[in-house]
Amino acid sequence: MSRLQSTFEALRADNRAAFVTFITAGDPDYATSLDVLKGLPGAGADIIELGMPFTDPSADGPAIDKAAQRAIAAGANMKKTLQMVTEFRKDNASTPIVLMGYFNPIFAYGLERFCSDAAAAGVDGLIIVDLPPEEDAELLEPANAAGIDVIRLATPTSDDVRLPVILNGASGFVYYVAVAGVTGGKSATADDIGAAVERIKRHTDLPVAVGFGIRTPEQAAEIAARADGAVVGSAIVSLIEEGVNAEEPRAQTVEKVLNFTQSLANGVRSGRN
Repeated sequence: MSRLQSTFEALRADNRAAFVTFITAGDPDYATSLDVLKGLPGAGADIIELGMPFTDPSADGPAIDKAAQRAIAAGANMKKTLQMVTEFRKDNASTPIVLMGYFNPIFAYGLERFCSDAAAAGVDGLIIVDLPPEEDAELLEPANAAGIDVIRLATPTSDDVRLPVILNGASGFVYYVAVAGVTGGKSATADDIGAAVERIKRHTDLPVAVGFGIRTPEQAAEIAARADGAVVGSAIVSLIEEGVNAEEPRAQTVEKVLNFTQSLANGVRSGRN
């Protein structure tokens, strides 16, 4: 059983949703990013999405776009992203890590080599936002062969005709993008999200995690009451940016990010109470 399967099964037994966090690898530098990554499970993260820095993150809003640019300016690349996962796994063998980003850096790295190296580092899943299901076979096959789940995205425009195409070959969980637009934008209503999750679940037994627009513990609780997971990214990344702009000491930024993460985790945990 994969780490993702084990995590969702354990959470289901406890009747609570997963708290999924996102940070960009290497933002604002390798050391700070690694400290945050290592601290996330202790701050309540059940699953971690680790962004693969890319120069042109077309699906991302300003917060995550700037995070990618900061990371690249500090020397981030795919090799260092995988090294971060390796370092994380030295102390944590249970928390799933999902790499999230764009196909170009993976293609440049080499598909077979990437999947082999990612599995060796301890990666559990991939979310490739610009690779539609009709075109992901060249990644899906080596990823699955290496034991890595390919997680598909569903959106408010994914109707009952489109969903079976999206879900064919998907594994790990389904990432429901709650609003049309880029990351960090407006939030959808809880009722709309609940209806969308129910519709997706008519087509799959995979867990459904919801992201885009969650910024407060209260919003996280509302999502956790209706979905199998609540994903928070831009709100966390924005705190890192604030630390950079204020020229905070590294430890101060890490502490601030992890304290905020804990407040969101508390929100998720209260969602079904």
